[in-house]
Amino acid sequence: MSERMLVTQALDERDLLVKKINDKIQKASFVDTIKPNVELVYNKRIKKEEFIQAASSAYQQIIDLIARFQTIDAAIINSNANTKITTSYGTYTVAAAISLRSRLRNMGAYDNKANFEDKLRYKLRQEYSSRVCVCDKENAKLKETADSMRLSILGKDTKVKEDKPLAVVDAYIKENTTKLVDPLSVEKLTANLDEKRDKLLSELDTQIKVSNATTFIEF
Repeated sequence: MSERMLVTQALDERDLLVKKINDKIQKASFVDTIKPNVELVYNKRIKKEEFIQAASSAYQQIIDLIARFQTIDAAIINSNANTKITTSYGTYTVAAAISLRSRLRNMGAYDNKANFEDKLRYKLRQEYSSRVCVCDKENAKLKETADSMRLSILGKDTKVKEDKPLAVVDAYIKENTTKLVDPLSVEKLTANLDEKRDKLLSELDTQIKVSNATTFIEF
């Protein structure tokens, strides 16, 4: 006779089975010792016949539980592979959505190595910040050089230096000013990427939960 349950129920039972199977394996005893002149097995302190029955029963229970776990797990996997959810950024099977969510949270099979989006954002920000620092440093040095040029040409009269900027110095500054080459507009781009990631993860969480709470599996 087949069973029918919601995916959420199946997930809960699967988690419970993991605990139950491991507990039974840990507590079970399958091998003991006994002497011909003693009625009880050494470790469990029960009669040999009782030990044999208990060991066989425990083994069969574990095998049955493993089989149920495998059946439920296969049904969940099959459902996830065939049930679709929709987000602002596209439609995914539940299986693909779970995989994507895990990857974006550094929880996939490759840990953070497959979180390309995070690595890309970090690279963009790191390089942008580094190049801004280069611009600031080079332009600060340029200002010092330009100030020295003015002072050399005009002398130490500060008022004259401020009131009569020399064209040659201005041209030197213009030609030697370090500027940022930022074709992607990194600050705006990374802000948009952050917003997309947060929104997508939120939608994936919500849609996966809704799907699990409304989708039935049969096995």
